[in-house]
Amino acid sequence: MARALFLVASLLVLGNVLFIHASFAPSLIVDMAKIVMDNYCSPEKLVGMQEAIEAASSNTEVLNIPDAESLANVLSSGVQTTVSDPRLMVSYEPNYVPVVPPKMPPLPPEQLVAVLQTSIKLDILEGNIGYLRIDHILGEEVAEKVGTLLLEVVWNKILPTSALIFDLRYTSSGDISGIPYIVSYFTEAEPQIHIDSVYDRPLNTTTKLLSMSTLLGDRYSITKPLIILTSKNTKGIAEDVAYCLQNLKRATIVGEKTAGGSVKIDKIKVAETDFYITVPTAKSINPITGSTWEVVGVTPDVEVNAEDALATAIKIVSLRTQVPAIIEGSATLIAENYAFEDIGADVAEKLKGLLADGKYSMVVSKDNLEVKLSADLKTLSGDKSLKTTSNTPALPPMNYSPEMYIELIKVSFHTDIFENNIGYLRFDMFGDFEEVKAIAQIIVEHVWNKVVNSDAMIIDLRNNLGGPTTAIAGFCSYFFDADKQIVLDKLYDRPSGTITELRTLPDLTGTRYGSKKSLIILTSGATAGAAEEFVYIMKKLGRAMIVGETTAGTSHPAKTFRVGETDIFLSIPTVHSDTAAGPAWEGAGIAPHIPVSADAALETAKGIFNKHFAGQK
Repeated sequence: MARALFLVASLLVLGNVLFIHASFAPSLIVDMAKIVMDNYCSPEKLVGMQEAIEAASSNTEVLNIPDAESLANVLSSGVQTTVSDPRLMVSYEPNYVPVVPPKMPPLPPEQLVAVLQTSIKLDILEGNIGYLRIDHILGEEVAEKVGTLLLEVVWNKILPTSALIFDLRYTSSGDISGIPYIVSYFTEAEPQIHIDSVYDRPLNTTTKLLSMSTLLGDRYSITKPLIILTSKNTKGIAEDVAYCLQNLKRATIVGEKTAGGSVKIDKIKVAETDFYITVPTAKSINPITGSTWEVVGVTPDVEVNAEDALATAIKIVSLRTQVPAIIEGSATLIAENYAFEDIGADVAEKLKGLLADGKYSMVVSKDNLEVKLSADLKTLSGDKSLKTTSNTPALPPMNYSPEMYIELIKVSFHTDIFENNIGYLRFDMFGDFEEVKAIAQIIVEHVWNKVVNSDAMIIDLRNNLGGPTTAIAGFCSYFFDADKQIVLDKLYDRPSGTITELRTLPDLTGTRYGSKKSLIILTSGATAGAAEEFVYIMKKLGRAMIVGETTAGTSHPAKTFRVGETDIFLSIPTVHSDTAAGPAWEGAGIAPHIPVSADAALETAKGIFNKHFAGQK
């Protein structure tokens, strides 16, 4: 009520303060407000309007204004602000003639064809893409009258196309009955779909718009791509068509946000004056979203300038024609190369099932496709390493000077000696064997020699994200004796079908730590990849105690595969650890001997060693 009272009172005050030359009776505002109250499509926004009208009707003030058009502008501003709806407009039109929708005259077929050809633009673009532009949406009654010709001149030429671009950038008028008529050509005959509800305020009725079971001619299919182009000039019924098809997941909207019009606008004369008020008298309520496109407009799936919409749509259609081959090619690569054969086969079949179910029919860009494919692969496999990837070439090795290597190593490794001569070694990434081998002597001198003479050691891998596994055997070897070669793990390579034994190395740079001194490895949920392989080996062979959190459960480093001749690439783990004695660490992680939070792991490990050494004294 407060807002409505504010509307009437503010308009009266504005009139008295601003204008002093002419006058209009307050009943003008009362009549205008009553029209709004009786006809506006959202009555819930008019709470208190009746009380406001009564208050205004008892006001004997005279509105002093210089002219009627100025008053109309003031009234428009007031009512729009109060109701928060720019569609409400007051105008002064002494020569207004109501617009009567033109009826289609009885024309001979050849003239009807000419009329249709001038009002509807049709083209078949390269790649068998249909293009259809309609600037006025016909009602069902008119469409039925010219239906046979519409089929012959337009629709039968569209049907054979592989995709359709439906241009509504210039469509600002239409008939409500045309909504189900158009939508139905892009949906199945059965079951009928509740596509929209239209509430008519003057009649106080709600009409459910349903898809049509019977149509003249064939439907376009529910699988072929449908792109709708929009602009800020797309208005009214065209907005409803776009919104319905968008929320049915049948069309992709490309272009600008639409005007935010109405399914029905009426211009109503205010009493016996020459003032008129334009009122949205009906509103659309979408059954899927429970909301409306009116006032706010339809937001495109791909927002671009209207003039760029057609070119963008063509790119989207071109991408979608490649999608089946991309998904099927991805499925084949995974089935043939994923480390675990049964999982790879299952993922491949389910991926093809998603394609068949239309889950990839709405992709709008290469990035969008890659994100969706990665998410699906992770969900289907439970492996975050199975994903799309970029094909960024590896950087060439850097030619560092010895001094530069020393500084790099100081940053990459952290060492310390704690109480009771407990060594501490932290590094957050494993390096490639050939690279590490080249600088092994520098690492020994500036890192390893600082901890090798400790009586026990803590290796901190809580922040180690992995890296190549080629240096694992060498690193493990420092914690075993030289007199016996030990099989650390057996690695199965899926593409080649071969098994490689990972063994300790007989020759190392620097001094071994040996197998007798105690070792604790710290882990967290971030410990991944090569770091997990190291933890797995050391735990399996009983060489170290694991303290912290269960590791990430990732995989051996993945290989990159190109999908066919496209520029889509997959990261596929192809190697897994020996599973003869049961599951390894891939996909599950490695549970610690002593589970504690990652933050508490170091102090826990130090406490274990300090207690151990205290017992020896």
